[in-house]
Amino acid sequence: MATTEVVKSRTLLGECSAEFAGTFILILFGVGVVAQVVAGGIGNHDSIAWAWGIGVTMGVYVSARVSGAHINPAVTIALAAFRGFAWRKVLPYIAAQFLGAFAAAMVVRWNYSEVLQKFDPGLTIKSQGVFSTLPGNGNVELGVGMWGGFLDQIIGTAILMLVILAIVDLRNTAPAANLGPFMIGLLVVGIGMAWGTLAGYAINPARDFGPRLASALTGYGGDAFKDQFGDPYFWVPIVGPIIGALIGAFLYDLLVGRNLPVGDADEEPGRVPEEETTA
Repeated sequence: MATTEVVKSRTLLGECSAEFAGTFILILFGVGVVAQVVAGGIGNHDSIAWAWGIGVTMGVYVSARVSGAHINPAVTIALAAFRGFAWRKVLPYIAAQFLGAFAAAMVVRWNYSEVLQKFDPGLTIKSQGVFSTLPGNGNVELGVGMWGGFLDQIIGTAILMLVILAIVDLRNTAPAANLGPFMIGLLVVGIGMAWGTLAGYAINPARDFGPRLASALTGYGGDAFKDQFGDPYFWVPIVGPIIGALIGAFLYDLLVGRNLPVGDADEEPGRVPEEETTA
């Protein structure tokens, strides 16, 4: 006897729930590993790069079918500007992403509270890098300041967005739908290993501001919004990635996208293609 699959219509609330969940998973892995390496002394920079990549992969697998798994406000804005993603969904998606990042950071803060207190009793800049990025990862000797971090965030996110568009572009040599999240995770690992020195490769406004706010509300205070030089730094991992994502999308279309064959694109940008139903 033939069966039919019940197809549920998507709602904006459902899509935002998926964005919350995907970003939540991303930050559990990402901020969790930084807490383990920095405060617990287990692991190294490679551990951080791989765990962030795994977090991205798992976050995309969790949310892709429902929301397209943007899990990054800069990606959402770039898709709206260059791929026809509905502008009316941009602010709700971004709110869900920030809330997911904030909630996950609160879980990490709670879980690692004893270790953080032991490592840095005063909850100072020494452990602030667990939650948010800093120029030169907080290392004064590197000489990286606010504007160096800003440039780095633009470049890093431009790389991220350009390659993401290549991976999800079905006109290009895109991987199978179920391998896309894995490839995007590898992309983030590569960026972390090659572009992690100057600003901690936030490349995602929600990834930085959500945990930054969580730390500010749980003992770090207003200093959480500053860098090691006392300069207001919180805006850098917000504005820089947005500019970088727009540049990356523009460059992909300029250098590659416009030269590819034109095909039908029924799905909303960034969403995993629907499976056909059988009767």
